[in-house]
Amino acid sequence: MKKALLTLLVLAAAIPSFAKEVIIFTGVPEIKISEAGTNRVPENLLAKDKAIKFKCTITKIDDKYYWTSRENVELVPITSGAFITYWAVTGSGYVRVVRPEMKEEVRKIGAMADDPEGRYDYVEHLLLGLKSVTYYGKAK
Repeated sequence: MKKALLTLLVLAAAIPSFAKEVIIFTGVPEIKISEAGTNRVPENLLAKDKAIKFKCTITKIDDKYYWTSRENVELVPITSGAFITYWAVTGSGYVRVVRPEMKEEVRKIGAMADDPEGRYDYVEHLLLGLKSVTYYGKAK
């Protein structure tokens, strides 16, 4: 009996602990732009109270990243300058985020040039067949 109990304890200690899921980014979009060839339809999500419905979430489990708000598609992060771009391994899109430590500097430069970086913290781009949907928003 002692041997069986000891074996169980050794096995329990050898089993790795469950992976902890950590939310590394949450953003709420303000603008949605749908494009289909010659059609381009911008939509103000704040005016219609729809923003929270299109929230963007990225989580990290162990060393892997997931687009939690888009069917848990695995993402590959690439850091370049002031941005981190999380590419979907399926080719279905990406999320580009201003690195938190660079946010103030990027916002100032973007505001001077009237670029999206002056108002937004991220862009989420989805490819749907030959159409696309792009969201611009702020980190939460």
